[in-house]
Amino acid sequence: MFDRLFGIRARGSSLRIEILGGVTTFAAMAYIIVANPAILQFAERNEGGGPALPVGPLTVATILTATFGCLLMGLYANRPIAVAPYMGENAFIAFTLAAFGGGVTWQQRLGTVFLAGLLFFLLTLVRLRTWLASAIPKNLKHSFAIGIGLFLFFIGLYETGIVTSETAGQPATSPLVVNETITKPAVPVRMGDWTDPKVQLALAGFVLTALLMHWRVRGAILLGIATIAGAGFVLGLAEPPTRVFAVPWDPAYRLDEIALQLDIAGVLRLSFLPILFTLFLISFLDTLGTLFALGSAGNMLDDKGNLPDIEKPMIVDSLSCMFAAVVGTSTSGAYIESATGIREGARTGLAAVSTGLLFAAALFFIPLVESFQKLSFAYGPSLMIVGLLMFGAVRHLEIDDLTELTPAVVSIVLMVFTYNIANGLAAGLALYPLLKLASMRDRELHPGTILLGALCLLYYVFGLPH
Repeated sequence: MFDRLFGIRARGSSLRIEILGGVTTFAAMAYIIVANPAILQFAERNEGGGPALPVGPLTVATILTATFGCLLMGLYANRPIAVAPYMGENAFIAFTLAAFGGGVTWQQRLGTVFLAGLLFFLLTLVRLRTWLASAIPKNLKHSFAIGIGLFLFFIGLYETGIVTSETAGQPATSPLVVNETITKPAVPVRMGDWTDPKVQLALAGFVLTALLMHWRVRGAILLGIATIAGAGFVLGLAEPPTRVFAVPWDPAYRLDEIALQLDIAGVLRLSFLPILFTLFLISFLDTLGTLFALGSAGNMLDDKGNLPDIEKPMIVDSLSCMFAAVVGTSTSGAYIESATGIREGARTGLAAVSTGLLFAAALFFIPLVESFQKLSFAYGPSLMIVGLLMFGAVRHLEIDDLTELTPAVVSIVLMVFTYNIANGLAAGLALYPLLKLASMRDRELHPGTILLGALCLLYYVFGLPH
């Protein structure tokens, strides 16, 4: 039955591999259950007054969005790609929009998310998003995989404390503090405290997972996470949960406080156009970069570097975005952490369905999941491993042609050093047509490449990077 539904054998996989891949992906991205509500609530708390968005309902909304997106991706698009509220976009929606034009209500922010998702959906139906996706040069597609891989590696390093900010731990009397303002340090990041047992466990987890993958052990990433998490509990480096079970209809988690509260009418005015354009472009670029990176990681791209039948995951992305706004959370889309499951061999939608079912189960184990999120030393190494493996796309870069190499490298480094995927993608896409036109090689340009380049140039001209 599963083979008929998902074509498992045809894609060279098995039931066990697909389920294992889905579980691994969930383990690598379950942090969003706690991270997304925390960011949205923190922004409200810093606008003045009490928090307008309660964390309990936000947690339920995050889980429901991930469940909906993963199940739809698996059953409709048949891809091993998980979906959840985006990191990065949630901060943009929470912080940047809150300060836009004197302040935007959280109901209007949800309305903006819904309209951006609706725009994605309409553009996908008329195949414009597909046309734009096919217009991205092959060299840039590979650079997206490399950049996102290095970005994941850096996130893993930072989350585990292997590296940390130069300002971390500085006293109030630090020379970096001038007139109660932190000045720019000479070095932005430095080595973390490698005498910290949690950092040591993270390093051990990275080496252990690398060895398990080298020995081709099935479930290597998940085994690495479980082993290091267990060691952390044994050594007393993590507190066990005080509760394990909680029902989602508990008063602390009631969704009706934020669901169906989106204000679409309040967004339909001229002053909101910059917001819609920015959110559309950020999400569009993140989705494209993620899909191509995951396609590259799983050898799912064709000879031209395109992802076959890309319309289906794009439709899932747009519908998930609208669903997220309806239940009361931020922009949703394909998750790069899906690469952990893909690296375990997942190739069909059954992996995404498995991830979605685990998110659904998490509705009843929110206290347990909240405890797990403190174990960054356990799941952080898996992000580093996936980033390491995605770096293999570098072999496909055309390095002898500077009009190809320059935008590719710029895209990679800006993704990593601005800590934002969209910034790097926009820079590479804007620079590519400019270099081709300046070198009198305009015949190599696809019309969609020029259009994307112009949009991405506007992204920088109007100061939209974040």
